[in-house]
Amino acid sequence: MSELRKFLFEGLPVRGAIVRLTDAWQELLRRRASNPAAGPCPAPVQQVLGEMTAAAVLMQAGIQFDGALVLQIFGDGPLKLAVVEVQSDLRLRATATLAGEVDDDATLAELVNERGQGRCAITLDPARRQPGQQPYQGMVALAGDDGRRLAGVAEVLEHYMLRSEQLDTVMVLAADDETAAGLLVQRLPVKGEANLAGEASQAEAAEQADTQGRNEDFNRIAHLARTLKREELLGLDIDTVLRRLFWEERVLAFTPLTGEAGPRFACTCSRERVAQMIRGLGRAEAESILAERGDIEVGCEFCGQQYRFDPVDAAQIFAPPDALPPGSDAMQ
Repeated sequence: MSELRKFLFEGLPVRGAIVRLTDAWQELLRRRASNPAAGPCPAPVQQVLGEMTAAAVLMQAGIQFDGALVLQIFGDGPLKLAVVEVQSDLRLRATATLAGEVDDDATLAELVNERGQGRCAITLDPARRQPGQQPYQGMVALAGDDGRRLAGVAEVLEHYMLRSEQLDTVMVLAADDETAAGLLVQRLPVKGEANLAGEASQAEAAEQADTQGRNEDFNRIAHLARTLKREELLGLDIDTVLRRLFWEERVLAFTPLTGEAGPRFACTCSRERVAQMIRGLGRAEAESILAERGDIEVGCEFCGQQYRFDPVDAAQIFAPPDALPPGSDAMQ
C-alpha cells in the first residue's frame, strides 16, 4: 500500500518526509498502458515520471495549502511535457507527452533539455479561488547557475527550492515499474512556510538566502540522506530506511498516511469538464468536428477515460439554460 511519512529532528531546524508509492503508481501505469492515445512509456520516461510523482507528493505534504500542486517539466527533447498533479488530500495523477524516439539510456537532459530550453514549473492552484485570484507559479531552467545541464529530477527540484524558495533541500528519488519513492530533507524556513505559496516578503526571502548552507545540523543530516541508495529506497520499508539513515539522530516520526488518507491515484476529469472544454472551442468548431466524424470523442490523458458527444449532446452544450426541457441535464 502506498504510504507517506513525515518526520522532524527533535531540537533541530530540519524536517523531512518519505513516500513509497506502490498501488497508486501501479494504477497510474496501468491506466496509461490501457489508454491508446497515450502511446508507449519507455523506461527512461517512466523513471522521470515516477520520480516527479514521488517528489510532487513530498512537496504537497510540506505546505499548508488547499488546492492542487502541479509539477511540470518540459523542453526541447523527445519528452515534450511531463505533468504531475497532487491535491491537498494526496489524490494524484500524472501524464507524459512524447514526440520522438527515446534511447534506452536517455538522461533527463537528453529527454527535455537537448538545446538548453528545458524548464521546471511548480504551480499552486487554489481549490476555491477568490475573484481575480490567479494560481501561483514558479519556474526555473533545467541548468545550474554555472550553465551545466542538471542530471536528474532530484537535482532540478533541489535547485528550484534553493533559487525560488531560498530553502536548502535534499531529495533522493527513484522509480521502477513497481514503486516510485522519494526522501526529502529540508531546512525549516526562518519564518513560516509562505515561500512556496508566493507569500513571503522580500525581507523574509533575503533572510532565508542569508542562511543558505550555513546550518551545520542540516548539512550533517543532508550528508546522511545522500547516502541512501536507489535499491534501498525502492526495496526497504520506510521505518527501516529512517532507522538505517538516522540511527544517531532523535527522529520524531508522525503517523503514516495510507489508504484514503494517503497518496492514491484519482483523476479529476468528468463529462462536465469535457463539455466545458467543447463549449470553449465554440459552436462552429464543434459543428465542424461533428460534420467530419459524426461525434466528438475526447479521451483523458491522465486516466484514459473516453467521453463521447453525439450531435444531440453537442446541441445541449450550446443551448441556453432556459432552452433545456425541465429536468434535463446535458451532463448526465
